[in-house]
Amino acid sequence: MDYLHRFVFGIYPYIALAIFLLGSLIRFEREQYSWKSESSQLLYRGQLRLGNILFHLGIIGLFFGHLAGLLTPLAVWDALGVSHGFKQVFAMSAGGLMGGLCLIGIALLLHRRFLCDRLAANTTWRDKLVLLWILATLLLGLSTIFVSAQHLDGHEMVLLMSWAQHIVTFRGDAADFIVSASPVFKLHLFMGMSLFVIFPFTRLVHVWSGFGAVTYLGRAWQLVRPRG
Repeated sequence: MDYLHRFVFGIYPYIALAIFLLGSLIRFEREQYSWKSESSQLLYRGQLRLGNILFHLGIIGLFFGHLAGLLTPLAVWDALGVSHGFKQVFAMSAGGLMGGLCLIGIALLLHRRFLCDRLAANTTWRDKLVLLWILATLLLGLSTIFVSAQHLDGHEMVLLMSWAQHIVTFRGDAADFIVSASPVFKLHLFMGMSLFVIFPFTRLVHVWSGFGAVTYLGRAWQLVRPRG
């Protein structure tokens, strides 16, 4: 079990990251016509707008919340006078709110995709996989709130932050920080890392295009001249 723990939380994150980056690059290079969100609006519009808005609002909030919460050094929070306990309660509240919005959104999207015959007939196994994987990861994440509520001192949160920061700084002792973490946290981390593994092989690649669209804000004006 010790070897398995060290592999999953010390080596697997780098494998997942490599597949995520290289897989996305190869997909863009070789299959650009498949680089799309594959909207189902033309097949069935019901519940799409509300489901999409809630899902994207929730998952974007969760992504940046995890990014800031896990990777901001403890020294920064200490310098700001934010206690570990307060940060944990804030993370639980914000995560619960964003997670709840995301859960309602993905439930609507799953309902329309599986119960509408036209959508079900045009849904690939990869579409089902990514939706159900996100749902399982989300439910595990929401479950961690109840685990965290049993100890509000912020200690386990600090260990998770230390693990994440040691991973991104390529330090070999990262897995040691979460040896005693709750199994719910560990499973949530595994599912979250594995989401990056399946990312390049699904419609999730359109997320890259969303970030790329920001460059349009600084794009020069298009000049349109009449024929002389």
